[in-house]
Amino acid sequence: MRMSRDHSVPNSSATLAKGSLGSLHYLRHYIAPHRLMVVCALLALLVTSSSVLGLGYALRTLVDEGIARGDRALLDRSFLLLFAVILLLAGTTYARYFLVSWIGERVVAQMRRDIYHHLLHLDACFFETHRTGELLSRITTDTTLIQAVVGSSVSVALRNILLLCGGLIMLFSTSIELTAYVLLIVPLVVTPIIIIGKKVRALSRATQDKIADLNVHAEETIYAIQTIQAFTLEDRHEQQFHDHVMASLTTARARIAMRAQLTALVITLVLGAIATVLWIGGQNVLAGTMSAGELSSFVFYAVVVAGSTGAISEVIGDMQRAAGAVERLAEIKQTESTLLRTIPPIPLPDPPLGTLRFEDVQFFYPSRPDIPALNHISFTVERGETVAIVGASGSGKSTLFRMLLRYYDPASGRILCNDTPLHHYDIGALRQRMAVVSQDPMIFSASARANIALGTPHATMDAIRQAAHDAEILEFIEQLPQGFESYLGEKGIRLSGGQKQRISIARAIIRAPDLLLLDEATSALDSENERKVQEALTRVMQERTTLVIAHRLATVRNADKILVMHNGAIDAVGTHDELFASHELYHTLAQQQFKAS
Repeated sequence: MRMSRDHSVPNSSATLAKGSLGSLHYLRHYIAPHRLMVVCALLALLVTSSSVLGLGYALRTLVDEGIARGDRALLDRSFLLLFAVILLLAGTTYARYFLVSWIGERVVAQMRRDIYHHLLHLDACFFETHRTGELLSRITTDTTLIQAVVGSSVSVALRNILLLCGGLIMLFSTSIELTAYVLLIVPLVVTPIIIIGKKVRALSRATQDKIADLNVHAEETIYAIQTIQAFTLEDRHEQQFHDHVMASLTTARARIAMRAQLTALVITLVLGAIATVLWIGGQNVLAGTMSAGELSSFVFYAVVVAGSTGAISEVIGDMQRAAGAVERLAEIKQTESTLLRTIPPIPLPDPPLGTLRFEDVQFFYPSRPDIPALNHISFTVERGETVAIVGASGSGKSTLFRMLLRYYDPASGRILCNDTPLHHYDIGALRQRMAVVSQDPMIFSASARANIALGTPHATMDAIRQAAHDAEILEFIEQLPQGFESYLGEKGIRLSGGQKQRISIARAIIRAPDLLLLDEATSALDSENERKVQEALTRVMQERTTLVIAHRLATVRNADKILVMHNGAIDAVGTHDELFASHELYHTLAQQQFKAS
């Protein structure tokens, strides 16, 4: 048995150099399963590049053998040769494009699954310090950049490297003199393209950052639309969104202007260089030192070399952006969970959950590292007991639940179940024996049936109906247009607060847990529905260990014992009558929050 922290980081990502193309080596283990497709794509790439270079030779034959000599038969054969090369080029280009693009799609699909899987298993500390919009951008935008490189740019780079090398060889074999001129001209053409290209890429990154800020703002606004409308903040948020849009437009305008300058410069330099080489070659043709076919093929190869050089410089920029995206994704994969786990975990006993015990537990939230959320907490909950937790807001009540669910681990002290620390058990198996009813439950964009059976996906329809009946939500669901198959809206927007809570209660009922955690589970219900739901919860709580955070007197009075919390510490323990008679803070809470007499 050994202790570990959850992580799943590929070895190849352990030493990523920031801003380096070496970061792309991280993709190797994603590409490796598709070796056969990669080999076929490389073969197609090799034939494609050879076909392009063969076009120059076919062009030379067509001009010198067919046109210059006036031989119609040679002209026909030269034409057929040229057309055959074109068909071979088209076929291998199709194969290369399909194979490489499909590899890119499959690699990115697997990356998205891996990143999503890793995110789902990170602890709450990670999500407390990272924005949701930023994480979504990494899953979508960053992986799209990688898809463009794997599914296109790498292939384009290899093809153009082959064309550049082959083109230079063909240039030398055609005319050493003109090739010397080309080698002098190429740096003059490429250098300004690379310099301006870097500025374009920097502006492209800035534009993406501005768009990310815009997306984050829009997501937060839509999520909180009712709050914004309730406080009449529409104009303010519209102005903020306008500012984000204008900031992205300003950056985009600079990028477009720079890109337009780059395009104009490329046209001037590349076509100017070709024209210069054509003029020099024309002089040689007139002097009889070069044939028209040789000049034609030379110009063709010069265009190939120039185009390949420009394409490589552009692709390098794409690969640099993708390398940055890989680094950001690898950063997520390299993030370790702070939760301890035992390898292999200890199987849960039967019955799975017995006595719970907090032993001198202290805990600090990452966002408040100097203020203890729990300050040396110690208490015991026997199997089958109902323990109520009361206290002012911020006293640490909900934090106790988060510790039991292992969203966090204690900074010091221990939490034990059946005299065994929680981290010795499998975290998934542990949570499967618990059910939580929160004050603000999450409703997913799915049907009523799927939301009730959320933690028990194999539940029968009869069990779902019974749970809905016990939670006093059955009548409402049956009145919906499609009954249990009715869509409840994104985040349950079609439901009231009380209906959301009753859906959550039905989830807990159907799960039949060993440990029931009720976090003000009836706070959004009116008194009549609260009474009915409380009766259902009382049935569920029988012979189950239950922890209750409540401001309602009925639940507190029925608890086996009550913990009074203040500033992250347990201030008192006792029954309702004992505490009401002897504890000043509890007496005040009972009068003000529980409406006790």
